[in-house]
Amino acid sequence: QVQLAESGGGSVQAGESLRLSCAASKYDPYRRCMGWFRQQPGKEREGVATKYIGGGGSAYYADSVKGRFTISRDKATNTLYLQMDSLKPEDTAMYFCAAGPVSVHLCHYTLGQTHFPDWGQGTQVTVSS
Repeated sequence: QVQLAESGGGSVQAGESLRLSCAASKYDPYRRCMGWFRQQPGKEREGVATKYIGGGGSAYYADSVKGRFTISRDKATNTLYLQMDSLKPEDTAMYFCAAGPVSVHLCHYTLGQTHFPDWGQGTQVTVSS
């Protein structure tokens, strides 16, 4: 199990940027698929971006954020990031990071949440127009 702690959320204007951080308590070789999810009020939690941190994997993005968000990881600090540029009001949500024992071939933001047993507490992002 990996403990995850998100930070970096806040309130911004449309068009501005935020960078979310997810500090992991350790590198766990059984938790190499990591991702960002978000949940808007009254809606299901949805995948935003995933990255396989074990090497050889690609990053995948939901269509709604492709070209605006970038997922990355600092290996030295075991920190996952989500750089969010050109934010829109519809990006307003609670953002969570998650980690799961998913193979490189299946690590994708469309995977169900049950594939990710480890979650952070979330960080709120609010974008006003």
